[in-house]
Amino acid sequence: MKRIRIAQILSNPEALLGQEITIKGWVRAFRSNRFVQLNDGSCMANLQAVIDFEKWDEALLKRITTAAAVSLTGQLVASQGAGQAVELQVNHIDILGDAHPDDVQKTVMQPKRHSLEFLREQAHLRFRTNTFGAVFRIRHAVAYAIHQFFNERGFYYLHTPIITGSDAEGAGEMFRVSTLDPKNLPLTEDGQIDFKQDFFGKPVNLTVSGQLEAELAATALGQVYTFGPTFRAENSNTSRHLAEFWMIEPEVAFNDLQDNMDLTEDFLKYICAYVLENCAEDVQFLHERDAQEQAQKPANERHEMGLSERLRFVIENPFKRLTYTEAIDLLLNSNHYKKKKFKYPVEWGIDLQSEHERYLVEKEFNCPVILTDYPAQIKAFYMRLNEDGKTVAAMDVLFPGIGEIVGGSQREERYDVLLKKCEEFGIPSEELWWYLDTRKFGTVPHAGFGLGFERMVMFVTGMSNIRDVIPFPRTPLNAEF
Repeated sequence: MKRIRIAQILSNPEALLGQEITIKGWVRAFRSNRFVQLNDGSCMANLQAVIDFEKWDEALLKRITTAAAVSLTGQLVASQGAGQAVELQVNHIDILGDAHPDDVQKTVMQPKRHSLEFLREQAHLRFRTNTFGAVFRIRHAVAYAIHQFFNERGFYYLHTPIITGSDAEGAGEMFRVSTLDPKNLPLTEDGQIDFKQDFFGKPVNLTVSGQLEAELAATALGQVYTFGPTFRAENSNTSRHLAEFWMIEPEVAFNDLQDNMDLTEDFLKYICAYVLENCAEDVQFLHERDAQEQAQKPANERHEMGLSERLRFVIENPFKRLTYTEAIDLLLNSNHYKKKKFKYPVEWGIDLQSEHERYLVEKEFNCPVILTDYPAQIKAFYMRLNEDGKTVAAMDVLFPGIGEIVGGSQREERYDVLLKKCEEFGIPSEELWWYLDTRKFGTVPHAGFGLGFERMVMFVTGMSNIRDVIPFPRTPLNAEF
C-alpha cells in the first residue's frame, strides 16, 4: 500500500476517515505499549497510532522505541482522546530501522530540551528535533519564495561560477583552489609558485560573489538573479558569519539606486509574507520558542515584539531611508554616544559596526532601515561615484537583531570612471578586462544587491546564531559534517 505523508492526512483528515492507509516515519514516543507518536518530517505535528498490544508479539513491541523507523498500516478513525482529531488503528507493523535506547540516550533524540551548542555537535541528527525540523522547512519555503518572486517579475535565473579568478569584493579573503602538489610546488625563476602549471593555468579561488558575472548577463537579458553558494575566508567566529553561505544577487539594467531600494523592500516583504502564510505551524512553534528565549535575556536586550509580530511589522511598515551622513550625525547626537556606550568610534568615514547598525534599527527607528550614499573609500570599486566625488550610490538594509542583511548599489557604468577606480583600489584592469568591456558596448545605468540567505532565514525563524539555520555550518576550525 502506498504511503501517505502525515501532513497530507492532517490537512484534510475527513477525506481519509474510515480508509485503510499506510504511514511511515520515526517514533517520537511510545506510551503504555499502546500509543505511538509518529513523525515523518512533513510537518511539525505527529500522528498518533494506536496498537492493541494483546495482538502483537512482545519482542516486536520492544523494538518500537524512540527514534526507530516504522511502517504502520491501519484504519484512520476519529480520535477518542484529547490532543488529536484523528488517529490510526494499527493492523500491520513493520520495523524499518531499529534504534537502541542506550544509543538514543547519548543523542539529541532523547526526549528532553537540549542546548543549541549540543545540537550543533550532532548536526547529523539535529534535523530530528522539532526546532530544526521547523527551521529547515522554513528555509525551504524562503528559497521557494525567492525563486517565485523573481519568476513572477520576469527575471532570469543565472548560474554563475563557483570557481573564479576574480575577487568581486576586493577584500582578498578567498579560498584558493588548486591541484598542485603542496609537497612539491612548481616554482618560477624568481621563487614564486608557478600557477601556469596548475589546472586552470592561473590562480583561482572559490567565489565570494556572483555579482560581476550577473552584471554581464543583465546587460543583455535585462534582469537576472543568482542564487548559490559563496565563500569567505574571513576569520570571523561570530554568530553572524559563516565561511560558506548562500547569496541571492539580482542585477537589473536601467535601474538606479532608488529603483534598487524599491525592489529590495518589495522582495523582503514578499519573503516574510510568504513564510507567514505558508509556514504557520512552524512559525508558531518558533514564536513560542523565541518568547521563552527572550524571557531569559536581560530586559534591555529583549525584542519588543514576538517573532510573528516582527514579520508582520516588516510587511506592514515602510522601511526608514536615510543617508550614511545622516546616520553618522544621528549617532553622534545620541545619548548612547554621549554616554560612551559604543565600543567602536563614530565618525564620518568609518565602516559602521554591528552595534551602530543595531542601534539605528532597534533603538532609534524600531523598524528596518536602508542606509545610502556611503563614503567611496569603504565600499567596493564597482559602486557608482556620486556627483560629490566623495560618496557612492550604495545601500545597506539593516534588520532588527541581525544588522546588515542586504548590501547593494547602483553600479559604475562609466568606463573611464570604473577604470580609474580599479587603479585606486589596486585591482589590475587586465584581470577584469571582460567586466570593463561591457562598458564599451551600449553601457547603461544598472543596479543590484546581495541578500545573505542565512541571515534572512535567521530573521524569519528567530534563531540568534547563523550556525543554526544552515544544515552543516562551515566556520573557522569547523568542517566536521
